[in-house]
Amino acid sequence: MSSDSDVCGKAASNAPLRVVVVDDQALIRRGMSLMLDAQPDICVVGQASDGEEAVRLVLNLHPDVVLMDLNMPRMGGVAATREILAALPKTRVMVLTTFDTDELVFDAIRAGACAYLLKDASEDEVIDTVYAVHRGESRMTPAIARKVMDQFRVLAASPGAPRPTATDVGEDELDRLTGKEEQILQLIAQGMSNRQISAKVFLAEGTVKNYVSRIMEKLHARTRTELAVMALRSHRVD
Repeated sequence: MSSDSDVCGKAASNAPLRVVVVDDQALIRRGMSLMLDAQPDICVVGQASDGEEAVRLVLNLHPDVVLMDLNMPRMGGVAATREILAALPKTRVMVLTTFDTDELVFDAIRAGACAYLLKDASEDEVIDTVYAVHRGESRMTPAIARKVMDQFRVLAASPGAPRPTATDVGEDELDRLTGKEEQILQLIAQGMSNRQISAKVFLAEGTVKNYVSRIMEKLHARTRTELAVMALRSHRVD
């Protein structure tokens, strides 16, 4: 485990986005750190090689965003994500892994991860996702998004099929959404960003952000990904 908070080399007045990188492979961990630290407004303040180290480091440094691998020794990324967000709910966790099995995808979403990328993602995609989750958005690679959509279509067709560990929501809670809120929930479930939703429903982006916050509060969701899962499970997506 290492902390680079004193050697970041960026002016404190610029308030760089503080990131911790967690991966059990040193080459990947260091490569990601170098790539992100090269951005003028990102500062990698620490690195951890497993979940236990990650929890201790994050609780000490309070970063804005954590890049989290999943399959690691001692404590995996899902358990570490759950512990980190229980203590620091404003911290954003984005998964970056080689694994896309159904169980890991849904467990990571359930734990509160805001994004799920595979390690074959481009550098630009990783950097853009760091900024996006810091803004409160959720991101999934197209392959992961299709997996989530396909899984819930299977569940809709086969009520007796095994259920993933995603958030349940009652019909009564969904029925309390206004017409506009339900429309925005559907667009979230289709993977649209606030900017895309803004153009679709002819509202200012800030207004859309307020709608999303109200929907999350009404449905007791922590992330946009959880909102998408709720909409899919309740068959509220056209």
